[in-house]
Amino acid sequence: VQLAESGGGLVQTGDSLRLSCVGTRGAFESYAMGWFRQPPGKERQFVAAISYHSDMTTYVEAVKGRFTISRDNAKNMMYLQMNSLKPEDTAVYYCGHYPSDGTWGQGTLVTVSS
Repeated sequence: VQLAESGGGLVQTGDSLRLSCVGTRGAFESYAMGWFRQPPGKERQFVAAISYHSDMTTYVEAVKGRFTISRDNAKNMMYLQMNSLKPEDTAVYYCGHYPSDGTWGQGTLVTVSS
């Protein structure tokens, strides 16, 4: 099972970023998937999740209305569109199974400057 995130970077408050997660077929097939993040000095926290058939999504309150999770099972890809970014969104972002079972990629760093 392998996952890999990409798309992070340094942006300013109010900017947008789109994160991508690519995985092996085994990592995606039949799994609900999620995005998680670990801010500097803090524990990893849940951000958003999507069911296998994309018929259900859920978000942490702090990102509702700003972030959108999506997936393309044919490509074994998942995305996180992040709009109106805030400094408090600064973190390493990980994709993984939802609920988490300890399967993670290497993470991608998002830094939002004020």
